[in-house]
Amino acid sequence: MSTTKEAALLIARVILGVILIAHGWDKFQITGLEGITGFFDSIGVPAAAVAAPLVAFLEVVGGILILIGAFTRITGIVITLIMLGAAIFAHIAQGIFVSNGGWELVGAIGAGTLILAAVGAGRWSVDAFLPWGTDKASADTEKQLQNA
Repeated sequence: MSTTKEAALLIARVILGVILIAHGWDKFQITGLEGITGFFDSIGVPAAAVAAPLVAFLEVVGGILILIGAFTRITGIVITLIMLGAAIFAHIAQGIFVSNGGWELVGAIGAGTLILAAVGAGRWSVDAFLPWGTDKASADTEKQLQNA
């Protein structure tokens, strides 16, 4: 992969990671789990008392994992599904614009994490150094092709 692509993946991971960490942290510390649970319940999220802390936890931990590029493909799928749920339960009925409560932010996050799930974190990631990391395998294959 080219340096430009690697830099783009790194920048995307950092931005998505920071956004996710901030939103998860908000659910724990600013709005609070009680407020988020009440909101989830009011919009019909099943098992809101379980879903709210789980989503908050997954946003913080998932944000950290995406930021550092660890377990990126799995994390990308999980976060994409969370964003799909957020769009369906909370945002689609409000239209597109986030200023009106619409789905544009969860759509952008979901699209970004879906891309990361598809292509991986890139060479500048923890995944690239894990023995089972798919990004390491991709980098090794690319090196072999270049040396052939």
